[in-house]
Amino acid sequence: MRFIPMIVAKPEVQMAIDEAVMRARIEGKVPDTVRLYVFSPSSITIGRFQSIRHDVNLEKCKELGIPVVRRITGGGSVFHDEFGEITYSVIAGEELHPALRNVEESYRYLAGSLVDALKELGLDAGFSGLNDIVANGKKISGSAQTRRKGVILQHGTFMYSTRLDVLVSVLKASKVKLKDKGVKSIWERVTTLEREGIKMSRSEVYELLKKKFFEVFPLEEGRLTDYELELAEKLVEERYGNETWNYSR
Repeated sequence: MRFIPMIVAKPEVQMAIDEAVMRARIEGKVPDTVRLYVFSPSSITIGRFQSIRHDVNLEKCKELGIPVVRRITGGGSVFHDEFGEITYSVIAGEELHPALRNVEESYRYLAGSLVDALKELGLDAGFSGLNDIVANGKKISGSAQTRRKGVILQHGTFMYSTRLDVLVSVLKASKVKLKDKGVKSIWERVTTLEREGIKMSRSEVYELLKKKFFEVFPLEEGRLTDYELELAEKLVEERYGNETWNYSR
């Protein structure tokens, strides 16, 4: 398997790279791949079938200079804080592990490294529901997934110092969803490493997550191929950098 070192880039570029790697993997041009990356500037991604106007405060995003990009994966709206969150992605064939044939088991297998990292820091961590990871009972990571021709793309967040005040201002939390979670506000449901008393820099979190992924998967450090980079550039133009795609719902 291949590990791609951290890339810091605009949201449309990050989402284009994830899809480009998936397409290249489907075509047999690249191996199963893990990467860690950062959105810059801070951004919002929304699920493939979400309503952007229903789930995102677009006026506040414009005021703060926060772009919004639609993913090809499902799930809800996510605030990716340039200064407090690292995103992971795993692109792998279903034959990698038997767990990948079951949706719930696949989420746990592919994101298990994040739980391992939290436990190493002394936190009470585990999975909650289908695709959330909790630390001391509060959500600290969420993942989303899509499958094509036997290949899975799963990506998700790891909030070490996310500015929750900004998160609350740009995402519209459904009262029904909060009620289902047994809380009255996002503040009660979400946490970060810093909020749990653990202050770490981006580089420290990156090295910890990298170590844990290398412990779970047979990884070798590599780079994106010219094919992937060219395809990602095309996808930015045709999809992720295009309002027709991002505002399609």
